[in-house]
Amino acid sequence: MKIAVTYDNGTIFQHFGKTEYFKVYEIENGQVISSEVIGSNGTGHGALAGLLAGQGIDVLICGGIGGGAQNALSNAGIELCSGASGEADQAVEAYLKGELMSSGVTCDHHGEGHSCGSHGGSHSCGDHEDGHSCGSHGEGHSCEGGCGGGCGAAPQITGRNVGKTCRTHYRGTFNDGTQFDSSYDRGEPLEFVCGAGMMIRGFDAAVADMEVGQIVDVHLMPEEAYGEADPNAVFTIDIAALPGSEELEVGQQVYLSSASGQPFPVKVTAKEDGTITFDANHEMAGKELNFRIELIDVR
Repeated sequence: MKIAVTYDNGTIFQHFGKTEYFKVYEIENGQVISSEVIGSNGTGHGALAGLLAGQGIDVLICGGIGGGAQNALSNAGIELCSGASGEADQAVEAYLKGELMSSGVTCDHHGEGHSCGSHGGSHSCGDHEDGHSCGSHGEGHSCEGGCGGGCGAAPQITGRNVGKTCRTHYRGTFNDGTQFDSSYDRGEPLEFVCGAGMMIRGFDAAVADMEVGQIVDVHLMPEEAYGEADPNAVFTIDIAALPGSEELEVGQQVYLSSASGQPFPVKVTAKEDGTITFDANHEMAGKELNFRIELIDVR
């Protein structure tokens, strides 16, 4: 089984017809065994459906999508889950658990009849949305956090590898030495187009002028990584206002729906006195990160 996600900088790109990249996940026994990012070659709605069919895609997870594209995907036998937002990897995990709903488009065996305890897909953020846009949180990267080149006033990334497909091994650690991620442990290098906004800015900038075989150590401040945490992305609501939330536990990650019906990931940070608090910030927001990066190949 293969799942494709419209992809931008680690998150779900919101316009199917304009997506430049898809992240494709190979699934076996309900688990992701490999993934890769592929280019769309700038094709339009119908051609994109053909591209996905040619890749053997069974399911597409995306944000917004038009009726023509929906029909093209249906004709190609590709199941569609639209209206999704947030981290691409988390959305795929939610889909595999039966916790990702499709907003406005049929996704028959996912998201029907579940309560907030599963994903919150049938509930709206409601009144707590005042003061912030729920749908815009949890997407992983802000301009200040480094969306690659061309984001706000951030200087363009330059270097010999910009625009080229790079394969790297890396190990990521916090300042106390705790490892949070490692491609070495997975046994599979990370592949991305340098400078295309597929990676956090600091990682992109580090790889931009490396030579194949070179290993570098970089220390990234939050503005070069996932940005600072947004206090407006933390909100508290009455448990009674969100049926199913009484079963949630602190530390659990779930999906809620914005007023427009788009699911977005949140983490339960507190639960007391009949209220529950959610944090829609990226889990790495506000953190300094360290990477050891080894450039394996450039093409």
